[in-house]
Amino acid sequence: MVNCSFSGKKIPPGQGIMYVQNDGRVYYFLNKKAERNMLNLGRKARTTKWTDEYHRVKKDTLATAAKKETQQ
Repeated sequence: MVNCSFSGKKIPPGQGIMYVQNDGRVYYFLNKKAERNMLNLGRKARTTKWTDEYHRVKKDTLATAAKKETQQ
């Protein structure tokens, strides 16, 4: 199974979209929503609330904030 290049979710076999750029980079997308957000709209996964990357960054940010509070 491959992960979506934007949302980070797993793509079941036989589904999803494979996008190849002219320079040879390959992107895999779970659905049109992820494809549009990355390619057409130029959004970053870390600032889009429904992606796994956003939740990972948010979790790390909360952990470092809590660590700073306990050290003070």
